[in-house]
Amino acid sequence: MGALQITMGVIGVAVSVVAWFVFVQGVLRQVRIIRLGQPDSTRNGPFWPRLRTLIKEFAAHTRMNKFRHVGPWHWLVMWGFLLGSAALFEAYGEIFDPHFAWPVIGHWGPWQLLLELLGLGTVLGGIALAVIRQLNHPRRADRQSRFAGSNFAQAYFVEAVVIIEGLGILGVKAFKISSGIEDPALWSSFVTQPLAALLPTSTAAVSVMALVKLLSGMIWLYVVGRTLTMGVAWHRFSAFFNIYFKREPDGGVALGALKPMMSDGKPLDFEEADPEKDVFGAGKVEDFTWKGWLDFSTCTECGRCQSQCPAWNTGKPLSPKLVITQLRDHAYAKAPYLLAGGKKDMTGEEVGLTGDNPYAGIDVLAVAEAERPLVGEADAGGVIDPEVLWSCTTCGACVEQCPVDIEHVDHIVDMRRYQVMIESNFPTELNGMFKNLENKGNPWGQNAKDRLAWTEDLDFEVPVFEGEFGDAEYLFWVGCAGAFEDRAKKTTRAVAELLHVAGVKYVVLGPEETCTGDPARRAGNEFVFQMLAQQNVEVLNSVFEDVEPPRRKIVVTCAHCFNTLANEYPELGGDYEVVHHTQLLNRLVREKRLTPVAPIAEDVTYHDPCYLGRHNKVYEAPRELVGASGASLREMPRHAERSMCCGAGGARMWMEERIGKRINVERVDEALGTAPSKIATGCPFCRVMLTDGVTSRQNDGKANENVEVVDVAQLLLSAVKRGEQAVPVPATASTSGGEAESDGRADVPTDQVPSGTAQTEEDKT
Repeated sequence: MGALQITMGVIGVAVSVVAWFVFVQGVLRQVRIIRLGQPDSTRNGPFWPRLRTLIKEFAAHTRMNKFRHVGPWHWLVMWGFLLGSAALFEAYGEIFDPHFAWPVIGHWGPWQLLLELLGLGTVLGGIALAVIRQLNHPRRADRQSRFAGSNFAQAYFVEAVVIIEGLGILGVKAFKISSGIEDPALWSSFVTQPLAALLPTSTAAVSVMALVKLLSGMIWLYVVGRTLTMGVAWHRFSAFFNIYFKREPDGGVALGALKPMMSDGKPLDFEEADPEKDVFGAGKVEDFTWKGWLDFSTCTECGRCQSQCPAWNTGKPLSPKLVITQLRDHAYAKAPYLLAGGKKDMTGEEVGLTGDNPYAGIDVLAVAEAERPLVGEADAGGVIDPEVLWSCTTCGACVEQCPVDIEHVDHIVDMRRYQVMIESNFPTELNGMFKNLENKGNPWGQNAKDRLAWTEDLDFEVPVFEGEFGDAEYLFWVGCAGAFEDRAKKTTRAVAELLHVAGVKYVVLGPEETCTGDPARRAGNEFVFQMLAQQNVEVLNSVFEDVEPPRRKIVVTCAHCFNTLANEYPELGGDYEVVHHTQLLNRLVREKRLTPVAPIAEDVTYHDPCYLGRHNKVYEAPRELVGASGASLREMPRHAERSMCCGAGGARMWMEERIGKRINVERVDEALGTAPSKIATGCPFCRVMLTDGVTSRQNDGKANENVEVVDVAQLLLSAVKRGEQAVPVPATASTSGGEAESDGRADVPTDQVPSGTAQTEEDKT
């Protein structure tokens, strides 16, 4: 041990003491800050399923590999960080004594190979990730870059440390070999042994490279310990906890049912709730649960959510990534005020701190941050702009793609809940929808007595529930769109006719049916949702009163009704077996109860409804039905779990798009790129949006007049009943587009015949 080694060793130890002290302080402070969130006891267990999910997701990189060109490189860097820690700590001995190695395993061939792979993997992985970031830099692709809005300096710092650590591991090993300290087999040192042949003999160089390896890690610890908002670094630790505590212990993403409204860790009871004491959604950053704060802390700013967001991709101000990072920055900036006991009541008056100078000793910036509204215009200092909040379609693409399981949709809806129920601050278009839901039980404000109007032109009787479920196999939940919206009625009739042909016994509720409450809940009006849902559960339970649980089956045509009945009603005592009509019809085809006799020789592209696909993982049944009808399926570039939203979800169906390109037009442009004769879907909301998009493009001369939007049930019905005499098409309707139903009637553009959903003047021109 020479003077050089002693000097470098002292430097390494001194820097390490400071770095580790700052880092541990940072960890403790971050834990204290995350605990500022509301309690959430739903994350506590079960232990083993959560542990299995954690191991699966980080070891196999199941979510990271959704971007396959990134996943393998990140996998190398991750293992380089985890296992490379052993090489990092080995540097403490190597600086003082170049001959130092871990006892027992230090000169073992497999350990030498592991070091080789770790060093090489981190260097290649770090370089690859930096190159990927450069190739996707916003300066080249503008909004199309998923890194737009991300902190590049922090990312490059982390990637530089990764690369330097890898070079340090390889450098130490190569100089040990060149200096004769080690003589490993070529198979365990296939890079460093040839490299050593080019290097001089120098034990001092071993200590220098060990110091480089050590200092790169210590500088990293110091920087991240001082910068708690550096998610691109902190996710190395917090991601494990965020994955373990994800909403679904079985590994599912936080889609399907929304997170219930919680206050003080318990579901909110509206009959006993007190706005002065209870938390109604998220009106302040401290209203989010501790898991929400953990989400904010874990965001890596990779931008995968942003790249998939339909709002962002059509020029809206919403970026799921930026929502999370803005909440994170606000939360950590406000934390000193909250940690000191600061708290404001609903009027904005300080109630947590008292005295002549209540803010003494608190950072003035934290006090200023506490004055900012969580949701508000920029000139009011709002953290989240209202245009951002209300641009979300709750499609779930962000949640589906996030590699660290951040629950964007739940957080956005929580903020909407507060805005609607406490602030009464929401888009004016929603006011009419809310009133219609409360007074009429449907968002269109139609009379309940008209819920059976869709049955009038059928040549068979539709059985209506009249007190006895009898030997019926299914309750056919028609839904508001299926009962009142002109285009959706065609789907309802097609399904009813197919069930009739297949001999499936079913009943409908008719006037007893009301909206499931989906649009109210996604818009943040939890009170109206609870009112409608409890009413429906009461009706459904009375229908199934004398029916054993296995026979309590409901078939629905609306993806939103499907999701609500299946995933959200069980929380309110409504446990039923709910199937989507595409699932049931596909089973009937497989059982030969429905036999397509005249295949449709047309090119069809299928649009995955978000609430059928991503939220409930139903992808194959509708595609198999398209195939069963005889049509040739042409997939859009964005399909299945990466399907582009139609723009109707999250109550956007009832809100106007005033910024950027219309989402439905963007989706239709993608569909038209497959050159289809028909665009098929499995949701009435999607059908309305896509039909309006097609009409807009036809008016622009950018779409063939024969392109038609249909439900997959209509395709099947055409194949099953093709050849029967068609009912003449009204003179006012378009005759283009082929057979939407067995009666041959095609969809009527909404600029010719009004339907339940008004078309904007912009789309009529």
